[in-house]
Amino acid sequence: MTFNNAIDTTLNRKRVLYLAWPIILSNISAPLLGLVDTAVIGNLNNPALIGAIAIGAMIFSFIYWGFGFLRMATTGLIAQSRGAEDYDGAKAAFYRALIIAVSIGSILLLLQNVLAGFAFSVIEGSPAVEEAAVTYFNIRIWSAPLSLIHLVLMGYLLAHQRSTTILWIQLLLNGTNIVLDFVFVAGFGWGVAGIAAATVIAEIVTTCVGVYIVFRHMRCSYMTIAVPMSILKDIQAVLKTLRINRDIMIRTLSLIFAFAWFTNEGAKSGDIMLATNAILMQFVAFSAFFLDGYALAAESLVGTAVGAKNRSGLDRTLRYINELGLVTAIILSAIFFLAGPAMIDLLTNVDEVRNTTRTYLLWVVAAPVISLWCYLLDGVFIGATCTREMRNAMVFSLMAYLAAWYLLAPVFLNHGLWLSLHVYFVVRALTLWYYLPNVRARCT
Repeated sequence: MTFNNAIDTTLNRKRVLYLAWPIILSNISAPLLGLVDTAVIGNLNNPALIGAIAIGAMIFSFIYWGFGFLRMATTGLIAQSRGAEDYDGAKAAFYRALIIAVSIGSILLLLQNVLAGFAFSVIEGSPAVEEAAVTYFNIRIWSAPLSLIHLVLMGYLLAHQRSTTILWIQLLLNGTNIVLDFVFVAGFGWGVAGIAAATVIAEIVTTCVGVYIVFRHMRCSYMTIAVPMSILKDIQAVLKTLRINRDIMIRTLSLIFAFAWFTNEGAKSGDIMLATNAILMQFVAFSAFFLDGYALAAESLVGTAVGAKNRSGLDRTLRYINELGLVTAIILSAIFFLAGPAMIDLLTNVDEVRNTTRTYLLWVVAAPVISLWCYLLDGVFIGATCTREMRNAMVFSLMAYLAAWYLLAPVFLNHGLWLSLHVYFVVRALTLWYYLPNVRARCT
């Protein structure tokens, strides 16, 4: 049986679910770590430490989110090489990403003082919060190269459709971190430094395990981990990798800006509205954990289909992720509609915030079905490495979002802000749909 035929016979809804659900569970496990960090540090009778952890974690989230191209580009390039049965190309794509990750991580270490100075000049906090946040930053920054390598490892595993392995690695990362939180903070009394040290050690352990798993998989699948230097240094492949990374980074920064703008505009309406939007965005983020599972499955499946020039495989992937994603989105919307008020009450005990949040609840009820399509299409375009189109679609969508906010927010206030966010979701999906023929063209 040829590789292309194998794709046709094994790709079905069950296969998509098999790939998606471990990723969904992995996504859901991530917030648990933040809750434990907050709970452990929150029992030290020092509110400033809670704020410091929140600020420090936010800084690193933005950094690693910005370099998310290391995972996304790696997934698309390796999946396409696998589909084309170019196994040296798959290994070379992994090694190039690894070199980029180590290089960026090393630069972050060298420029850590500049990075910290910029971050803390933008973020405002009390002297006590900032002092503790600086302590957190100065410790955690040393794991930057490992964190970026971790992204590359996840890209390799996803490209090979090893989503269960990704889940176990994520559980190892979070589990180790949680255990060390209690040892260092509750046991040794290290405070914020203990939280940061626990994260660094967990990342060291997890990255070492991940490297072992990837190289063992590479040796078993490709017989050797070696790749000819001429292939690794191929100038066209190197330039393609850099171009894809650049496009994805521009796309990601645009996405970060959009949500930062949403938060900032909500904050201008006062503390109650800021708290309201923050709670509602937890619902949006929760739904994204589920829907991203199908998007990440699409990255691998579409990349493999494009590499194999398998139009049938591409069409089946599009069909199955849309069907399964829509069912999941409808279930999520129903849960938010029926259980939303009770969930709001669990998240806050401030009556004014509770009442205001219920007023805007229907926006998050609609969000899973409205946002589904842009999530799924993002995964399709990453898998096909049609990153120029994805970049252009995101920039155009961002401009449409800001235009919608400019027109709607002054009239409808916070409802206008939420409506403009939904316009953003819709325009992202429509612009990507416009470029979808370019993805199909990659399979011919």
